[in-house]
Amino acid sequence: MTKLSVNLNKVALLRNSRTLGIPSVVRAATIALDAGAHGITVHPRPDGRHIRPQDVYDLAELLESRRDAEFNIEGNPFHAVLDLVREVRPQQCTLVPDEPAAFTSDHGWDLKREGGRLRPVIAELKALGVRVSLFMDPVPEAMPAARDVGADRVELYTEPYAHAFGSAREKEVLARYVAAARSAQQAGLGVNAGHDLNQDNLPRFLSTVCDVLEVSIGHALIADALEFGLGQTVRDYLAAIGARPAGMQQEGRHDLRHRY
Repeated sequence: MTKLSVNLNKVALLRNSRTLGIPSVVRAATIALDAGAHGITVHPRPDGRHIRPQDVYDLAELLESRRDAEFNIEGNPFHAVLDLVREVRPQQCTLVPDEPAAFTSDHGWDLKREGGRLRPVIAELKALGVRVSLFMDPVPEAMPAARDVGADRVELYTEPYAHAFGSAREKEVLARYVAAARSAQQAGLGVNAGHDLNQDNLPRFLSTVCDVLEVSIGHALIADALEFGLGQTVRDYLAAIGARPAGMQQEGRHDLRHRY
């Protein structure tokens, strides 16, 4: 079953536009988890534009009482995020090669160039009991290298698929993800996916790319939540990935035809 981790960066971004402390990141996490999300993702950056260190501590405290949910902290290990990970020891740390001024994550690791620097970082995280995922482009040949540096999983960067969705290039682009996932799994890695996934493009991706363990979704999910409410939106995304929690009744789906 593919699990859903809700990225709360955009909730924090809105909160940071004023000094009132609303909307609450912890409250948003609680609503998402109560609606059936399997985990919470944050990506703190050095400039504090959205998630800040106190959010990480507060969410870690919340998740201590939600043993069925996972905490995933994303970030560049060479830009201070490791201090937070060492303190809170989330279930998963997704290492992302973005620069401090990057608008958003826009490429995966070049392990030929960065593998040597990553190896001791990954070893330290695993010694802390933290599962390590590497943010990677869908390049099949790179997946054995991800395993060689010690990663447990890769997160396939899905923006190219999202851009190709519904176009003549979709089949060709999607084939690269199929090959990359297969290569990762053959190397003994778990496969996650994330970036620009939404209710429209998720079902096709997950029905074509086999055995994706987790999708991390923030921007599109929070945008939908402005229209339909956060709890309902989480339930809609769970339905889109075919992972509705047991005992939760199906509610009406919204026919969305948007791109985020």
